Amino acid sequence: MTVKVALVTAREALALDGDMPPLLLALRKLGAAVDTPCWDDCSVDWSRYDVAVLRSTWDYADRLDEFLDWAERCSELTRLLNPPAVVRWNTDKHYLVQLANAGVPVVPTRFVEPGAGAAAELACFLEGGATAFTVGGCESFEQFVVKPSVGAGSRDAARYRRDDRRRAEAHVARLLSSARSVMLQPYLGRVDDHGETAVIYIGGQYSHAIRKGPLLRLDEALVAGLFAPEQISAREPDAHEMLVADAAFRACSLEQPLYARTDLIRDDQGRPVVLELELTEPSLFFTHAPDAAGRFAGALLRP
Repeated sequence: MTVKVALVTAREALALDGDMPPLLLALRKLGAAVDTPCWDDCSVDWSRYDVAVLRSTWDYADRLDEFLDWAERCSELTRLLNPPAVVRWNTDKHYLVQLANAGVPVVPTRFVEPGAGAAAELACFLEGGATAFTVGGCESFEQFVVKPSVGAGSRDAARYRRDDRRRAEAHVARLLSSARSVMLQPYLGRVDDHGETAVIYIGGQYSHAIRKGPLLRLDEALVAGLFAPEQISAREPDAHEMLVADAAFRACSLEQPLYARTDLIRDDQGRPVVLELELTEPSLFFTHAPDAAGRFAGALLRP
């Protein structure tokens, strides 16, 4: 019997999704019938698919509640991957607290919640040293990052110097005023030379990894599109990176995801720490790893 697969996307994202062409080809080679519907297209009958796979739903951050409600409805009509419980947990980066509590090293982060004062919270973050962090610790830093706890593609994220406090405070206040939780993080400067290492799992197993160049530059405007331009190349993670990536992957106590991507950077001592654990709609960079799309297709269609 032909398996009917929906690779779920968004209107503005489909043409930008570099993973989609190789994945379509790999699934069709294995005999699947594949469509690429948009998650918010009300005309789609999700029950006609055997499985729906979240791929490039990159606009969800602007309407998270709507997206999560859709995921629950879709999962009642077909098998949704990754599952709604995983998606609900992973779309808000407060999950970093759970990872840290499980002993996974993460980027030091202070969360600021709606209703808090931007000026006071930023002052505490900048002046309080290690005690200012919700997770992790950092003795000193010259630059820092402001970003929302619900976001994708580096949108609404910016890097600041300590003496650029007024602009940073306005950024925090703007996010809080729109009822968004804010993350304050020291900028770990080793990323400028080493970049990020993204470690990708498919079907519960390590598949491949890539290097991403640094994304946030000083004095640049906020990202205007769905995601910031990226510099991608293949990379083989070292043993320490694999240990941290594996610990992060295993720390999610929910149903094992079909796919996962752990983004790592280096702290000031050169140790790998988790920047993000992507279980919802991450790019998986199939074109940078031989037969990665084939492995994904095989894992998806495996009985």
